Parts: sequence; C-alpha cells; structure tokens
Amino acid sequence: MAHFVSPKFSIVHSIPRFSFRSFSTKKINPIKMTTKKRSNESEIEPPKKLLKTLPEVIEFKNQPVPGAIKLVSWNVAGINAALKKGFERYVEAEDPDILMLQETKANTDLKYMKKSRYPFQYQSHCTSKKGYSGTAVFSKFKPLSVEYKVNDDELDQEGRFIILEFNEWYLIASYIVNAGTKLERLDLKHKHFEKLESYFAELQTKKPIIWTGDINVAHTEIDLARPKSNLKTAGFTPQERADLTRLIENRGLVDTFRQQNPDVKDRYTYYSYRFDCRTKNLGWRIDYFFVDNKLLEKVILSDIRSNIYGASDHCPILLILKDEMSNNTEVEDK
Repeated sequence: MAHFVSPKFSIVHSIPRFSFRSFSTKKINPIKMTTKKRSNESEIEPPKKLLKTLPEVIEFKNQPVPGAIKLVSWNVAGINAALKKGFERYVEAEDPDILMLQETKANTDLKYMKKSRYPFQYQSHCTSKKGYSGTAVFSKFKPLSVEYKVNDDELDQEGRFIILEFNEWYLIASYIVNAGTKLERLDLKHKHFEKLESYFAELQTKKPIIWTGDINVAHTEIDLARPKSNLKTAGFTPQERADLTRLIENRGLVDTFRQQNPDVKDRYTYYSYRFDCRTKNLGWRIDYFFVDNKLLEKVILSDIRSNIYGASDHCPILLILKDEMSNNTEVEDK
C-alpha cells in the first residue's frame, strides 16, 4: 500500500513455539498474546509508542497443527529495509510452510532466505521501473509448476504475481495495483480485475485456487477505520469495492478472515506511517486470503498478526489449512 488512513485492534492464535534473540544485552519483553475462549479474537492493545523495528524476542506459543500447513502473506514495504528491522526474527518465530511477500522493491533475486529452511524460492521483479513493486514466494514444498504472469500485458511487467501449482490447488500470490493518489490508475485497475477473473476461471477448470496478498482494496466499511471520509480515496472507491465483489462472487471465492470473523471490527493489516495511525489503530484491512468454495472446509484458521508491526507498514496475515503436504516436506533437486 502507500497512501491511506487507518483504529483499535486485536490478534489470534499462533502456531509453533520458536524464538530468536539478538546479541543485544538490553532486556526486552517478548510479545505476549492472550487468547479469548471464543473464535480467534485474541486481543492486544495498540502500542503506546510507535515501534520502528520488531521486538528482539518474538514467541508464538501454540504448537503446529497436525495434518495442516501454514501460509503467511506479508507486504514488507521494501525487503532491504525490512531486513534491518527484524524481518528474520519474525520468520524464525512464525516458521510458515509457505511465505509470500509483496512490495519487495528488489531489482534482482536477493539471497536473504536460507535454502535449508526454504528449498524452493521464487522472486519476480518490476522490469519497467527500478525499486518498484516486486513479489517473492518461499516454500518448503516443491510446486508442480510456477508462473509469473496473469495475461495482463500492462501489469505483468511489474512483478506483481507468482502462481504456484500444487497437487490439490493453485496458490496465487499477488500485489494488486494501487489506484493512485489521484485515482490515475483506477481505470487500469478496473480492467485488471476483469482480466484476473478470466485468468482465475481458466485455472479453476483444472483445480481450486487460493488467492492471497496485498489486494489494495478495503472491501466493506468495517475493513477500515474511517469509511465515510475515504469514499474517494484509492482502495475504498465504490468502483474498486464493486470490482472486488464481482470477482470473488463470480469465481466462488471466500474471504477467510471475514468468514471466521463476520462482525469483528478494528482488525487491520495496513497502517499509514503518517498521523500516528498505528498507535491510534487507524487502519485498513487490504491483505487477504481468499479460498475457493471447494477448499473452505479445509480452513482451520485465518488471522492477522496484528502485533507484528515495525518492519513494515503492513502486518502479516496467516492461513492454517488442512493439507496432506504437511507430511511430505520435499528437498531441493540437486
């Protein structure tokens, strides 16, 4: 994302228990998560002071779910900057099976993830503008195929997609175009959603899809803190919301977080660096895991790592999915 305004929030279950400590001797309290009895509405108070880096100790207390895999998507707002702000500490603690990054802003493939952790690594870069856009996917499982284009000549050169085919489904990791401060790319985005619908339909003739990433649209009024004052702001225009609605309804896709939390407010994935938005919890929920209706029964948990803030202006999002791949971590071909 880039320009938005954004209120109060909470977070979820976790999964494995891992931790990472730097060599600093300064004592820093670890992140603490408290879980409510119902659903995944764990609550964490907004920080009283804006953090510019992640805490030196990050712990997720719950153990991995047997027979399931963990997918994480995160707009890192520039991977080089995120690496200096605690990115590796989060990955070490979270240990997702598949990690998808957006807005990497890298011009070439960067070696910042160990092959021993993620044997299968894929990166896509913008070829029309340096230090712009970019996506990456790191997987413990070997995909059957990998693609980087969605049949949109105007945007395929911007490194916005990585599509991985697995045995049971396609995983579409994406960084959807922003409509622009003056809505100068609104029409382009409208046409892009139409092309995406056609592309998704083609994939779905073969197997179900999972679509994730920074979609750059707050879908409903409870997906941002101040809907009334942002009706003409990129990411919440009537056209963008209608385009997203049409796409997911026509392709039978479900917003997994909203499906599990239909009435929950004040849970966001993006906070502008301006106006102290993070501490005021003035945010937007613009990062999603959409799954094909055929996969919905496999979804165990969809959530937002609301307390992982400081390395980026976005928070990671999480999907726990029942899948047999969890029993077969492959190694890289030699």
